[in-house]
Amino acid sequence: MIQCLCKKNEPDEAKRALDEMMERGFVPNVVTFTELITCLCKREWRKHLSYCTRSRSLQRDRIYIHSLLVIDGFCKVGRSDEARELLDEALEMGLVPNVVTYNSLIGGYCTEGRPLEGIRVLKEMEGRSCPPDFISYNILLQGLLRFGLISVSFQTYMKMHNAGFQASERVMNTLLRGLCRKSTRNDEPLKEAKELFEQIMELGYPLSPYTYCLMVQALAEKGEVSQAFNHLLEMIGKGYSPRMLTYNVVLRVLCRDGRVDDAMYVFILMLEKDTIPGKFSFSVLIGELERQGRLLDAYGVYAAAVKWGVVPKRIPGKQLKAGNEHFHSIQGDECKE
Repeated sequence: MIQCLCKKNEPDEAKRALDEMMERGFVPNVVTFTELITCLCKREWRKHLSYCTRSRSLQRDRIYIHSLLVIDGFCKVGRSDEARELLDEALEMGLVPNVVTYNSLIGGYCTEGRPLEGIRVLKEMEGRSCPPDFISYNILLQGLLRFGLISVSFQTYMKMHNAGFQASERVMNTLLRGLCRKSTRNDEPLKEAKELFEQIMELGYPLSPYTYCLMVQALAEKGEVSQAFNHLLEMIGKGYSPRMLTYNVVLRVLCRDGRVDDAMYVFILMLEKDTIPGKFSFSVLIGELERQGRLLDAYGVYAAAVKWGVVPKRIPGKQLKAGNEHFHSIQGDECKE
């Protein structure tokens, strides 16, 4: 009954029903209270707007403060659509909300898992000569990343960057990781990842070890071997400890490109860091050394494997099987090791 009266916009009748309910010993639940509070807030909001449009002498700051309190309150309890409704009423009455009110609405949509609605609010702000501020972009960017919308996140980041605002170190690391993961499916995210990587370097922001590893792996897997190799060396030079998978990916693509000396250098770096290649990576290196006629070096790598308790899939001196099977999937077997 109370909810029905609220929907009919009769808060006084609903309040009387609530009082009678409690007098009879019934205890309302949180939904009933929330419905009535919402209905009362809407009525007071409309009264306030009506008064403000009649009394032009009232300072606009009071309007903004009141609108922020009501709209922000709705957004925080997961009622962003009702906040949007109140905002539309304010606009119809000729009032122009400020950036704080819009930010509350963007935050509400993101909290409810609807960050794309926040994109629409951002565009509306631009169209109403209420340019988004740092908080607008930051709230929206974090919401988009939280729900895995990587492409839209990058577009939003670039708008933020072009507007003269700088995203935080944490946000940029999160976005870069997302772009690196997405690059396995197409080339455009890798281009964006490289651009973002350069911006992070220019700003002097530290990359997390995991972010750095994913950047190196993405470059290697997409055939940009020299960049992957150089970034791996830079990473080690800065004191990072790459994951075994990162080492192995670079080692394999170097062998695939015939750069066995560089692969051997990676191999040595792994041993120095007490990071032991898996048997599949040992086999790749042994196979490429054999292909280049460096049988003695191949035996040396095999001996190192045995010393470290790894039995490579390939033994030096055995004939290469058709199809260069030691260049199978970059990650396939290693993920199991």
